[in-house]
Amino acid sequence: MTQQARRIVIIGGGIAGLCAAVYARKAGYEVILLERHESPGGLATRWQRGDYVFETCLHWLLGSDPEGALHDEWREVCDIDSLKFLYHEEFVRVESQDGKALHVFSDVDWLEAELLTIAPEDAEEIGNFTRAIRHLIDLPIPDPSAGWPERGLAMLRMLPEMPLLWRLSHVSAEDYGKRFTNPLVRRFFGEGGSARMSVLALIFSLAWMSARNAGYPIGGSRAVVDLVADRFASLGGTLRCGALVDRILVEDDAAVGVRLAGGETIAADWVISAADGHATVYDLLGGAYTDESVDQVFETFETFPSYLQVSLGVARDLSAEPGYLTIVLDAPLVLDPATSLEQLSFRLFHYDPTCAPAGKTAVTCFLPTQNFAYWAGLREKDDEQYRAEKERVARAVIAILDRRVPGVASAIEVTDVSTPATVMRLTGNWKGSMEGWLMTPETGFGGLPMTLPGLHRLVRAGQWVQPGGGLPGGLMTGRAAVQAICREDRVPFPA
Repeated sequence: MTQQARRIVIIGGGIAGLCAAVYARKAGYEVILLERHESPGGLATRWQRGDYVFETCLHWLLGSDPEGALHDEWREVCDIDSLKFLYHEEFVRVESQDGKALHVFSDVDWLEAELLTIAPEDAEEIGNFTRAIRHLIDLPIPDPSAGWPERGLAMLRMLPEMPLLWRLSHVSAEDYGKRFTNPLVRRFFGEGGSARMSVLALIFSLAWMSARNAGYPIGGSRAVVDLVADRFASLGGTLRCGALVDRILVEDDAAVGVRLAGGETIAADWVISAADGHATVYDLLGGAYTDESVDQVFETFETFPSYLQVSLGVARDLSAEPGYLTIVLDAPLVLDPATSLEQLSFRLFHYDPTCAPAGKTAVTCFLPTQNFAYWAGLREKDDEQYRAEKERVARAVIAILDRRVPGVASAIEVTDVSTPATVMRLTGNWKGSMEGWLMTPETGFGGLPMTLPGLHRLVRAGQWVQPGGGLPGGLMTGRAAVQAICREDRVPFPA
């Protein structure tokens, strides 16, 4: 920028805020990134307990292949090529407690062979399913920051697959699973926190895995977050942790800065909110810049569930077990007064040496619930009962795992339980949601407006403007937010 650098204040140091901060600095803006927590990352996080590190975010990262979709965009914000990626042969194993198992392989040919072996009665639907995966392997990813020529070319490439995309986007994973008769195959599709999600999201994920463009980075989410934060620091950006914003300052219907909880004000030429979507609209702006369409989104769109996570430090080498295991239960696990789970998902991090010392294994169990209010209220009003409920859930999870891996209970050295109250306290995410808006047959895959009606100089980014969220959504919406600002200011975008 030839003139005196304009200032952008970014609220929220999750992956969307971090990526937006890098792009803004590369465009020449002065950037102040404000994060309420003690370190950046937001929901993309892991934590240490004793000898063990517990991951709560990454299963895989889209863009791991240097020749694949999104890799170039990751290169724009970090040194992604310095990461070591692991490609699991088996994405997940679904087991019943009577010993039956479905191996969901990452390679579509292996997956098809496995499905036909265990469910020959579903051969026709298996063919439809694996054909859809193959069709989507090389499909381009729409870039919300692209101009019309680029978007037009992408649409032309997608045109032959549009009927398939339309059909799949209007079917939930749960309903799609009902097309199969094999009970384990149905379980793979149809139960859990994301059963209402459009099946298209799942098929895209399997397509990217089969193309080896969705590897797991050793070091998990923290490895990615640290790389982007390091890039931002190297560009001279300012990151302030422990900085809770309580108001977006507005003059003449334009954002002019923010006020922190302690009363400090920070002036800005632009504000990017990569913070919680509900808090941005109704708290930081006091609901002054909404209309019927904005209110309707928050009233009708479904969020990803919140969750409890039982994390276990196990003094055993569990590398003979699958890295990702779903156990279908004989009897449901009562999680809270409104939630009973018929299956549990475990991640055994024997494949990531940063999670535990040699010969030991970090294990996590993800327990989805929409009953976030119960856990938040319990923590606030009855701490003793809150702790007792966490211990009850942990004991039940350990017993189920011990039945599957005999003797594991006696080898547990660390037990840690987080709840929706934990998510809400540390991230401020509305309803304790793990990933913002759920991609349902009703919402589809299209992004929401990055601006708010009647308000200038504010742009939104992250999981509340792009259903599905995740690290790729954070990267792409952060990129799009800065591109919109550059376009308005007539500044070259640094792609």
